[in-house]
Amino acid sequence: MAVGTSAYDTDGTGGSGTGPISVLIADDEPGLRIALADLLSHADDVVLIGTAGDADEAIAIASDSRPDVALVDVAMPAGGGPRAAREIARCSPDTRVIALSAFEDRPTVLEMLRAGAVGYLVKGTTGDEIVGSIQKVMAGGASLSAEVISGIVAELSKQLRREDDDKQRVDARRGEIERFVAGEGVSMAFQPIVDLATEAVVGVEALARFSAPPPRPPNEWFAEAVSLALGVQLELTTVTQALRALPRIDPGAYLAVNCSHRAAISAELAALVEPHASRLVLEITEHDAVEDYETLVDSLAPLRALGAKVAIDDAGAGFASLRHTLRIAPDIVKLDMSLTRDIDSDRARRALAAAMVSFAREMDFSLVAEGIETAEELATLRELGIGFGQGFFLAEPSPLP
Repeated sequence: MAVGTSAYDTDGTGGSGTGPISVLIADDEPGLRIALADLLSHADDVVLIGTAGDADEAIAIASDSRPDVALVDVAMPAGGGPRAAREIARCSPDTRVIALSAFEDRPTVLEMLRAGAVGYLVKGTTGDEIVGSIQKVMAGGASLSAEVISGIVAELSKQLRREDDDKQRVDARRGEIERFVAGEGVSMAFQPIVDLATEAVVGVEALARFSAPPPRPPNEWFAEAVSLALGVQLELTTVTQALRALPRIDPGAYLAVNCSHRAAISAELAALVEPHASRLVLEITEHDAVEDYETLVDSLAPLRALGAKVAIDDAGAGFASLRHTLRIAPDIVKLDMSLTRDIDSDRARRALAAAMVSFAREMDFSLVAEGIETAEELATLRELGIGFGQGFFLAEPSPLP
């Protein structure tokens, strides 16, 4: 049917008497207009009086034809559904407006209800439900009560306030992480890695520190960044800051930087690392599952060819350390502090550490024990043949002079 015409209501009195329910369809999607028109053509007690592609056309048809019901898209052109609902209520007071909405249109639906719509349907609602809704709003020739509308508006208002609060919290979190990504509030501390036999410092591990209230451990900030799709960017920032310290590190010592497998396969990390590869150890965290080891190994190969070494960080803290070790063939495996703690008095920890020493010898990688906090732990690790270590007993992390 042509937009702006009516084949069923020639006298302008509408179809609100004993005849079929007259319906106007207003939506800017031609395909949806056609589908709705076809649906209504098969309903015995419903007749289509016109279709409109924007608010102006909808208002004009409603003014001329006075439909019983108008199905109105909330987001169509020329002022959208809210304007159409208000103007239809003015020029055709007996017309019941039902909003057609996508899920994301809830703020506009709320505005439409305030403008006088008596209900709304989510696009994708079944044909029977659409016809049923038309019949429902026409039952008794009356709209939904003011109390019902008030309840719907109140509930939607609460939901929107909750969503606004959630969005504000996410925006605030994102703003904080973006500030860190820009280098603000980020500093680096460096913890020596020691040859347990000679007590000589062989390297330092760069550890990120973040300055923002409330105080949180670095791993929580990194997890926050990952949840906001900013994890790799934040890692690149901390690696960049760590590399700036290289001139102040003894030339005979290496610099260890932490990176996830996601950062390790990025071209941006490779570009940062390449000029300094021979002095670097890339510590791959083992807390996350690696979906594609082949890509990870291939990404690390050029850096290893330039002299970079690869370490598996926090082995024993998560589920993937053995798999990482077998698939990546690291130069270094770092034993998590959960294995180091109380190793002098815990037979199971000693047995596991001894097995790791044998495994390292067979696979030709070095072991670094993390989290050494007592002289007894240090002595036991030496006896077991673990070559290197770090921890508060040896030296605390601190800024470089």
